[in-house]
Amino acid sequence: MNGAAQASAGFPPSLRLIAGLTLAFANFMVILDLTIANVSIPSIAGGLGVTLEQGAWVITSYAVAEAICVPLTGWIAGRFGSVRTFLFSMAGFGLFSLLCGLSVSIEMLVICRIGQGIFGAFLMPMSQTLLLRVFPPEQQNIAMGMWAMTLLLGPALGPIIGGWLTDNWSWHWIFLINVPIAVLAAFAGAVLLRRVETDRQVLPIDIIGLVLLVVWVGCLQIILDIGRNHDWFSDPLIVALAITSAIAFLIFVVWELTEDHPVVDLRVLRHRGLSISLAVLAIGFGAYFAGFVIIPQWQQAWLGYTATQAGFSSSFTAIGGLLTAPIVVMLMARSDPRALVSAGIVWLAVIGLTRTFWTSDSGFWTLTLPQFFLGLGMTFFMLPIINLTLSTVDEDEVASAAGLQSFMRTIATAFATSVSLTYWGDTQRAARSDIVAVLEPGAAGGSISGLGFSPEAVLQMFSNMVEAEATTLSVIHIFWTTSAILLIAAALIWLAPRPKRSGGMSMGH
Repeated sequence: MNGAAQASAGFPPSLRLIAGLTLAFANFMVILDLTIANVSIPSIAGGLGVTLEQGAWVITSYAVAEAICVPLTGWIAGRFGSVRTFLFSMAGFGLFSLLCGLSVSIEMLVICRIGQGIFGAFLMPMSQTLLLRVFPPEQQNIAMGMWAMTLLLGPALGPIIGGWLTDNWSWHWIFLINVPIAVLAAFAGAVLLRRVETDRQVLPIDIIGLVLLVVWVGCLQIILDIGRNHDWFSDPLIVALAITSAIAFLIFVVWELTEDHPVVDLRVLRHRGLSISLAVLAIGFGAYFAGFVIIPQWQQAWLGYTATQAGFSSSFTAIGGLLTAPIVVMLMARSDPRALVSAGIVWLAVIGLTRTFWTSDSGFWTLTLPQFFLGLGMTFFMLPIINLTLSTVDEDEVASAAGLQSFMRTIATAFATSVSLTYWGDTQRAARSDIVAVLEPGAAGGSISGLGFSPEAVLQMFSNMVEAEATTLSVIHIFWTTSAILLIAAALIWLAPRPKRSGGMSMGH
């Protein structure tokens, strides 16, 4: 019996569900904070007297800190123990959430968001790792199903909760709401999880690896966040950051592969199942998240939706996922997980293609029902891919693999956000030029002028119409592109070997 099985065997069955919900809810809180502030940036900027671009650093600072710290999870857990790391991270996340809510300046808020990102980074993979120790092998698919659903619920509910709190209370409450949750989760974790603590190892600190990680990830994240506003590589600053990130990354890889006690254990990538699964996770989740970023902005900017309405529309993805999660858990016990992943990704691609029939006149349910059907297939993708990323590594490598999994998902999210918004703007301008080239406003303009509108008003009406149609065409173009990318990911998963075991998460050899 391996260590994880021994730990779960000593865990009272009556408390497993409570412990599992505590861990899953902790991850939900962290995932929620990735998107809860997005719709509140105008209110934050206005309240603190700064520009929208300065206010956007509230999102950027959190993302940069999280991206840097997620890969450190394996080393931190080995040095201090998995449960201690989880509890300390939960306490730190709650403390910095309180400080974010009490912030009186943009500088204080950004610093506190960095603190949130640092502690939140460890909560994601630690909650996943500890679930595998709480539940026995035959129930680990259920545990991972609980955990994976937070990946769907968090981003979907973030804009709804953030918009409602901002509209009805104030932006401070999008951070203060975390405090009681963090206190309860930390208390429940301290009471329930001590029996599944991992052994501590006295490991030297890989200072050089840590510095290199901070440099290359920090530069990359800043590029992705500010690149659109600086015309990408036309700006010398972006070029300098890109060169610095590339050089630091190459040195980082060489150093970590040759270091006896690396801060990020890249050697786990020797497992082909892990490396292929991580690539498919990044590609598939990135393509999914591109639509998640674009659709609410299109609905609010051009279709007249409020932030709450747009968030409600997006939330149907999570509803669909909740319905199929139990089915996927049962199928994972008796099916090839690669087939489930491939089928789920193909389903996402097909739903993406149905979105190419949208128009600027599409109603609420025309836009929302595909979100629901998307969720039906999302669990077929996410639950088995999480299983695959952890089922091929040794038990002492699970924390490192979970950290890399969270890191790849974080980086994929950043890439998807930046690239999709840039691509959306570029295709919108191209579509606008095409429409203007064939537009013949003469006759229609004369009819409208006859109704009493001034020539300037007529031109503005035509301009608004062209912008709306061009924006819709660019949204459609994005879904053609992401559907093609998803089909590539569906084929790529078959390069991973079939796990030798089924019916539970293999925790080592």
